[in-house]
Amino acid sequence: MSAEPGPPGLERARRLLEPGRSVTVLTGAGISTDSGIPDFRGPSGLWTRDPSAERLSSIGAWLSDPGLRRRSWLNLLASGVLAAEPNAAHHALVSLERRGDLVLLVTQNTDGLHLKAGHDPTKVLELHGSTRLTRCRSCGASMPTVEVLERVRAGEEDPACACGGILKRTTVLFGEPLDPLALARAEGAARQCEVLLAVGTTLAVQPAAGLVPLAKNAGAAVVIVNGSETAHDRLADAVVRAPIGEALPALLPPAAAGRVGGSAAGRP
Repeated sequence: MSAEPGPPGLERARRLLEPGRSVTVLTGAGISTDSGIPDFRGPSGLWTRDPSAERLSSIGAWLSDPGLRRRSWLNLLASGVLAAEPNAAHHALVSLERRGDLVLLVTQNTDGLHLKAGHDPTKVLELHGSTRLTRCRSCGASMPTVEVLERVRAGEEDPACACGGILKRTTVLFGEPLDPLALARAEGAARQCEVLLAVGTTLAVQPAAGLVPLAKNAGAAVVIVNGSETAHDRLADAVVRAPIGEALPALLPPAAAGRVGGSAAGRP
């Protein structure tokens, strides 16, 4: 690939993402670091700095260890995740939707920032659930997580449901299956699009990472925007290795008036 102005691959990626091409987006933790939410496996990632924190993401440990649940609720309360605001990269993806080119935004993130940025909820698939919603493991009752954190703040170490059941955010932990209908919808969007845009993910976690070869095999172009190498760089038609908060707004400028509210069509 010949040298280009700005980060390598930027102009090539911009051409592939020109208005009028249907785009399915896959996002990972890297898109939210500018919002103050650390990723997991990066140099300063949560699990890199504290390997024991990965245990908090196991369903077996969550259900069997009240002490771990107490630690997790306190960590969430102290983290400020629920108060985080979308950054420029999140807003750039909203512009993609508003110009009418977004097929579906599939996110591995559970922070809710894509919805907070202003996306149509029908255009966002939170594949791994949401930190913002909590559900009882026994009766299935659900509630906003902020309500549970209010109880933690008031002194409850391990809040339980009114029925006595264990409360857990709807985030998908290790050992839990993904919703098969949600996964099927994500795979359908990968097959339908003309461009698969992967942002802020190392593409190391299946089955989400499998959307890239699925789209490629269906004939889509693949654009990867990430700060480090990914497992599927070799499949990409353009790779942009740059800060996501700078690269994505450069690739997806605000939508032109008149296309707001349009819907993307897939390839014939």
